[in-house]
Amino acid sequence: MVFPFRLSNKVYLRKVKGKIVLECDVLPGMIRIGYKNVDIFDEKTSRSIWDVSGIVVFKGKSVIGHGSKISVGPKGKLVFGENFNVSAESSIVAFSEIEFGKNCMLSWDILVMDTDFHGIKDSEGRILNAPKKICIGDKVWIGCRCLILKGSAIPSNSIIGANSVISKILDKENAIYAGNPVKLIKENVSW
Repeated sequence: MVFPFRLSNKVYLRKVKGKIVLECDVLPGMIRIGYKNVDIFDEKTSRSIWDVSGIVVFKGKSVIGHGSKISVGPKGKLVFGENFNVSAESSIVAFSEIEFGKNCMLSWDILVMDTDFHGIKDSEGRILNAPKKICIGDKVWIGCRCLILKGSAIPSNSIIGANSVISKILDKENAIYAGNPVKLIKENVSW
């Protein structure tokens, strides 16, 4: 029997009611949670949290760094493409759907969430701020302290500058985006 998960002793399994789907060849330890130290954080006091009651799909090797939090609601879906890598102290919250393409690299202290956690209603009682899917393409590099909000899309081969806020659909591949609000900085780049 092959066990694909390697969990640090600093991982708190808060909720494990959800479903994990492996859409790849299964290898021992291919999914690592709670490792990947970043020197500016205290690895000894920080813990990762797994709070999943929805669906998490792994399409290959993935590393979820120490202190990172994964939260997937009952109707949520989170997809990690092949070679997904997030360094440390980041949070991913999926109540609708969040999908990462292959070869994505996320720095530290990033928040990705497709929900506001609370409903705002109009005068007829309709919800104005329902959760919305986030789609991140292949080979996307996201700098530290970024905030990626519901309804966002980041095209393949993009670089997102540190401390950027993404709340819309970005449309040019092979580009650098940065700022709050995010804007196109440079085209025809690669990393």
